[in-house]
Amino acid sequence: MALVHRKFVMSAILSRFARAYSTPVQEKDIRKSVFISQSKDIFTNLALEDWLYKNLDFTNHHVLMLWQNDPCVVIGRHQNPWLEANVPALGALTDQGVALARRNSGGGTVFHDQGNLNMTFFTSRNHYNRRYNLEVITRAIFREYGLKLEITPRDDLTLRNCKVSGTAAKLGRPSAYHHCTLLVNTNKVHLSEALQKSDVGIETNATKSTKSKILNLCEENPKIKVPALYKVVGWEYLRTHALSVKDGGMELANQQKGFQMVNPTEKWFPGIEEIRDNLQGWQWRFGKTPKFTISRSFTVPEHLISQDVPDDLKVTMVVEGGKISDVNLYVPPGLVANGFSGNVNVITSLIGHKFSEEALDNLEWSLGALGSDKDKFVTDCVKQVMQSV
Repeated sequence: MALVHRKFVMSAILSRFARAYSTPVQEKDIRKSVFISQSKDIFTNLALEDWLYKNLDFTNHHVLMLWQNDPCVVIGRHQNPWLEANVPALGALTDQGVALARRNSGGGTVFHDQGNLNMTFFTSRNHYNRRYNLEVITRAIFREYGLKLEITPRDDLTLRNCKVSGTAAKLGRPSAYHHCTLLVNTNKVHLSEALQKSDVGIETNATKSTKSKILNLCEENPKIKVPALYKVVGWEYLRTHALSVKDGGMELANQQKGFQMVNPTEKWFPGIEEIRDNLQGWQWRFGKTPKFTISRSFTVPEHLISQDVPDDLKVTMVVEGGKISDVNLYVPPGLVANGFSGNVNVITSLIGHKFSEEALDNLEWSLGALGSDKDKFVTDCVKQVMQSV
């Protein structure tokens, strides 16, 4: 089966661009496949998604990729990981930790674990239709379980006014994809802890996620399980006409290319390891973060007050490309042992360090010897700014 699949993949690559701008394809000439990833690794699955998008010809062959992940937070292409996720806590939330990934598509942040079913619908750009895809999902759930999901104007799926799926997409030429994740029995405690953040004091143009009430499908019907949904959603996709939401029944489904288990390895998909390495690298996950500024004010404890009405201590950091590009301290007069006060722009050793693991290692040294409680208070304030996002 692996050899047959590899031949199919290479053939699709060779013909992709030759057919991309040819005469429009008729619906009757389009065939469908359901690919099921054998990996549970978020970086591998995102790499597979990107590889298919870049290499396959979807002109007359539409593909639904079904996949699951071990616990992870997935942010959109233009988002700030420190603003969207509880970055310092992710490593300890589960036994294996929670990975943080940035995907190629836009949209908001989601939490995945093996209680989610992820779906990516690949078509040519001309045939991209996210409403069609959502209709396939809602029909599948209703046909098998009798639950009627609603499609919102924002193209989210809801049940009892709670969100059960979001949506994101990547539109290019000649291909496009739309993907979403269906909440089946995800761990809502881990989800809440992984995404629990505050944006107080942060200025940025990065896309911000919108918080919503969520619901697992199993809360409404305990019989719904992710393994069964592979078949339920897959068959609904195959039996639905390619360009219109018309049910062709099993007669149409049997004319399609069917289900294929795919192994996202270098042997099957040449070049996928390089894509995965880039997606897992710090530069993509954190270095691609849009510029942001974080400011915090701290009330000076009474036992450190040297004036009748002291000012607050203020810390402002600018982060570009995931690294600290500027730091400014406003230190009230008389607070630190070495006597500096006012706007102090001398913490140069922090500049250029990654935010925040490298910078934290150098923080105490850059603020001088911690000879007094006042010095320690200043150091703590700067550290809190870096650990609060």
